[in-house]
Order: sequence, then structure tokens, then C-alpha cells
Amino acid sequence: MSPAKKWSFCLLIALLASSSSELEDNKIPSLCSGSPGIPGSPGMHGSPGVPGRDGRDGRDAQAGAPGDKGDRGEPGQPGVRGEAGERGDAGQKGDKGEDGECAVAPKSAFSAKLSDVRAIPVAGGDAIRFDRVILNEQGDYNADTGVFICRVPGVYYFTVHATVYRASLQFDLMKNGFTLASYFQFFGNWSKPASLSGGTLVHLIPGDKVWVQMALGEYNGFYSSPKTDSTFTGFLVYSDWKNSAVFAS
Repeated sequence: MSPAKKWSFCLLIALLASSSSELEDNKIPSLCSGSPGIPGSPGMHGSPGVPGRDGRDGRDAQAGAPGDKGDRGEPGQPGVRGEAGERGDAGQKGDKGEDGECAVAPKSAFSAKLSDVRAIPVAGGDAIRFDRVILNEQGDYNADTGVFICRVPGVYYFTVHATVYRASLQFDLMKNGFTLASYFQFFGNWSKPASLSGGTLVHLIPGDKVWVQMALGEYNGFYSSPKTDSTFTGFLVYSDWKNSAVFAS
């Protein structure tokens, strides 16, 4: 059978099948097959499907290793100061302490004068011996030598009052062989006695010595009589409390 006849025959069969109401479309016997057709164009995307159900919870895994320590953060700003709290109740009174030791403030003072019958040293460098003691309770002044010896460390004040008569006078206030102060009175042929006074503050430590000394032998006008005196006085102004364990009784 030629292709043209074969094609005509198939067409006749198809017409018969389409006109028959007794045969179902899917039961038409196929007597011939055609060539494959050209692929159709891609269809449009369908609408999104309904969301699926949640899956089952997973099993707990083992804890991971700790991570490295992070850097220290910046300090925060100070908070607002809170209000003062109420005053608490007074505590119980404590037991009375033991009685402490009572310390007596250290003392040192003296005053002495020349006697009216004592010979005055005339040699320069000699100590003036004020031999008549007025006050010397602590015994720090030696009337035989005219020397004060420090026992309580601290600041002292020394003063000398001299009556000058019929001669010029120059004397020095000495400490351990060094001059603290020097005083001079020139005699001007006065008919009556004159006076010369001087004093100074000085810091002393135990063992220091202070005395009055003639500066020049020719200026030796110290004078003393029943009606006028020459005196040497010294006393402690304040002591070195931290440096001394000496206390007067």
C-alpha cells in the first residue's frame, strides 16, 4: 500500500470513529501512528502550595566546649547616690578602761646673783660665778662653777642683769664654749651705778652647758651691793616631749 493510500485509509477510519456515538474516545482502535509532535511551550508556574506541617522536635545534642573569655568591658558610670539612712540606735556603753599613768611636766629653772663680798674674776675667758642662789629646785645650776647643765631637752631662755660701776663691762653668754650673745657697757665717769642687761633663747639637749663669761679682763665692771644686784637667770620654755623621758618630781 502506498503512503497516499495509507493516509486516506486512516482518515476514513477517523471520520467513522468521530461519527459513532457508541464508541468511546479512548477505545478507538489505533490503526496507524503519526510522527511525534513539536514540544509544547513551558506552562505557567502554579500557585504556591499550602505550608507544610511543623517537623518533630530534634533530640538534644551534647553541650559544646566553652568559648574564649571576652575582653573586659568599660566601667559603667557611677550610679546616683542613695539617700542617707536613718541613724541607728546607740550602742551599749563600754567597760571603763584602766587608769593611765600620770606624767608630770618637766621643769628646770634657776636664778642666782653675785654676793656683795665675792671677788669678781678679772681674767678674760673666766666664768662669772653667781654664788648666791635665789632659786634652783632642780639643781641644774652649779653655784660653785657658775655653769648651768641641761638635764631636760628643750628651749630655754637665759638672761643676765649686771650692775656696772666705776668701770666698763663686756660679757658673753656662752654655750659649750661658743658665744650665744655678747653685751657691752662703756663707763663714762658716772657718779652712780648703771645697768646692762641681755637675754636670749637657745635649744639645749642633755649635757649642754651654759654660763656667763668675761669677754675682756679690762672690762670687768660687774658690781653688787646690798642695794643693787647682778643676776643670772634661766628657765625651760618648753621641752622636747618625744625626745625625753625625764620628768621633774
